[in-house]
Amino acid sequence: MLEPMMYEGGVYKHNLLVELVEDLGGYILQKNIMQTEVIMIMLVPMKDTHLVEDMTKMLLGELTRAPLSGAEIAVVAPTLAYHHLPHLDCDLAEFLRRKGAKTNMVGLSRGVGSRICQINAYERDLINEHDLAVYIFGNFKHCIIESKPKLFEGIEIPIVVTGAPEIASDGVQNADVYVGNLGRVAHRMRKGDEMHAMDQMVAEVGKILDKLREDIGKDQQSVMPPRVKKEIEDQVPEIKQVLSPLPITLRLKGLKVKLDYDEFHEKIGEVSFVEGIKLKDIADIRRSNMKNFILVDIRPKSETGYVI
Repeated sequence: MLEPMMYEGGVYKHNLLVELVEDLGGYILQKNIMQTEVIMIMLVPMKDTHLVEDMTKMLLGELTRAPLSGAEIAVVAPTLAYHHLPHLDCDLAEFLRRKGAKTNMVGLSRGVGSRICQINAYERDLINEHDLAVYIFGNFKHCIIESKPKLFEGIEIPIVVTGAPEIASDGVQNADVYVGNLGRVAHRMRKGDEMHAMDQMVAEVGKILDKLREDIGKDQQSVMPPRVKKEIEDQVPEIKQVLSPLPITLRLKGLKVKLDYDEFHEKIGEVSFVEGIKLKDIADIRRSNMKNFILVDIRPKSETGYVI
């Protein structure tokens, strides 16, 4: 199993850590350099984490566990219109990003109102492309408990709900967990109790993602998604011309490649590994509902019969 970690430290000699992680069989998922500081999100073999910790101490950096790394999360709001005070929506999405997740904000076209709110098929399919969905609701308890659960219909991924009222963690029907004290406010979320509530939300999301990783580990994937990412970067030169953030986005069960499906899906399927296997032999390659991108869903060992 690979442990998701985040390194924060100086740029000086950080390549030593990059080389160590790669030598151990781990992967660097993301590296951001900001003047003299660097932030790296990586996957490290669990049995070798002590070696990475020793290197971090030598470089005078800081190493923390980042359970949200390698996951794509949908931050869903009934609407992003100004009269629904979208400050919280932006702050929660940004907070999840800082903890290592890749987030996409989804504002529903007809999600407003306690009696008339609804979700359409396109929005449902778009949300289901993610690993987890965080639904951001408002300040009224009866609305969250009685009306908004209709927005969960057809959602097949875990659901975390946030809102202002105090409700039991399992008090929202068809949701995995509810986190309170995160209601709609007319200011940025910067106060102590607000930051504590966002930390609690991140902790709950991390627990769910860890459980998903554990379930995936019981029927191991035929190939690790980070390895597929590296092979695509080496064999598909067009990916280097993509200007979107994270041209290849990792998901727990696969990847999202930000190239046009009609033009490149066959080329993605022909990506090969040194074992003589092609990606199309061990993965389902399908069209994404987001800008006609390419989704790669890696099949488990129980379907292919082997792991590379």
